[in-house]
Amino acid sequence: MRRAFLIAVLLGLTGAAQVAAPTAGESVTLHLSREPGLGEGVAAALRGVPEGVEVALLVQDLRTREVLEAQSPDRALIPASTTKVVTAASVLDERGGAGGWWSAELTVPAVQVGRASVKAVTLRGSGDPTLSVVSGGYSLRALARQAYARGLREVGEVRVDDLGFDSAAWTLPLGSPMTALRLAEWRDDPPTSAQAARERLGAALIVQLRAAGVRVTREGVGRAAPWQAWVPPARTDEQGRALPPDPVTPASARPEQGIASVRSTSPFRVLAATLRPSDNLRAEELLGTLAHGAGGTLRGALARERAYLRRIGTDLSGVELRDGSGLSRENRLSPRVLVDVLRAQFDLPAPLPGKAGLPEALYRARGNAFAEALPQAGTGEDVPEHDGRGGTMALRLRGAGLDVRVKTGTLPGVSALAGYVTGRSGHVLAFAVIMNGPDSAPILTLRAVQDDVVRAVAAAH
Repeated sequence: MRRAFLIAVLLGLTGAAQVAAPTAGESVTLHLSREPGLGEGVAAALRGVPEGVEVALLVQDLRTREVLEAQSPDRALIPASTTKVVTAASVLDERGGAGGWWSAELTVPAVQVGRASVKAVTLRGSGDPTLSVVSGGYSLRALARQAYARGLREVGEVRVDDLGFDSAAWTLPLGSPMTALRLAEWRDDPPTSAQAARERLGAALIVQLRAAGVRVTREGVGRAAPWQAWVPPARTDEQGRALPPDPVTPASARPEQGIASVRSTSPFRVLAATLRPSDNLRAEELLGTLAHGAGGTLRGALARERAYLRRIGTDLSGVELRDGSGLSRENRLSPRVLVDVLRAQFDLPAPLPGKAGLPEALYRARGNAFAEALPQAGTGEDVPEHDGRGGTMALRLRGAGLDVRVKTGTLPGVSALAGYVTGRSGHVLAFAVIMNGPDSAPILTLRAVQDDVVRAVAAAH
């Protein structure tokens, strides 16, 4: 008991320790390391924080891995829109990086594959917000033309696969339901319910099939037919002895098979369109893509985010995830968690410059698309629109001469900043600072202090 108490005291004093679990007769070995506090410049900047505002901060050199500045780095606070850093990273991880894609396809009953006339065609997809009705190769028009080119001439019914997605499990205050499939054209006129989404998707597909030369005989839109695994009947030989089941599944019992398939461009563009202006709806749509294969629920999608954090070695103590946008005040993240994500994304293999879907000039020589998707400070673009390269950071740190790629976060009484800055050493530094105070806390003052912190960090390191 005394030894355990001593360990607890030492852990509390150091803030970081590794303890080798002893076996009988062995002694306990502690490897202690004390993280730095705050340098003079950062400490001076933080003296501008109003009374009653709690500050947690962490800065790490991504080349040396050295922690450079720290104040309550493991304190889990309300992160506001810096939550989107976790959402975007989880989606990139699930898609296989900036070179990944989403997909959509048309399927028909297995027994009707190859026929010109089929009972039904079903639209299936990833649920991402980039599928279009008519624009480009990732569209309903492209699917319809592909199906016609492969011999389809008549369809009895158009169906939409939303069986594996539980829209009722998503309670988001954005006025737009989360649905199994989405269309880019819904940005300005979203459906009011999952049923309305299914009907609008089906109606749009019917129009495109007919335009491609495929006759559709029924106007109504159906749901995907449920599928059950084939259970072969028991077999016996002439003497009544049991035989192995027939390994051949009859065509009538097989899953539907694809007759047309399209895929999106790199997720990079939609991530940039989400992170730069801090688009809450897009963030929730991105989170919705994680629900596919996870029960189709908000809970399942958030569980996949937590699984991503575990894979990169993040300590989930105190972490609470409630949405993809950061609107919920029940979200909790620490600077340590955010810096872990930033470091993991910075370490990803660099895509080649000029690769389709990525900008010509990527983040420094590292070629990091995740950093490139973040707002870039000081660009001076039109802030009311938030749709330029600078996004929510366009008018901040102007004239500082710094390369800062960072995600902002703002709620009443909450201000946060998490991202990258290139220090005077030429090294890229990952940092996160979260400020929580009363709702009356002056946000503009908190932002000004954060900007001073970034300047001080870059100057010192």
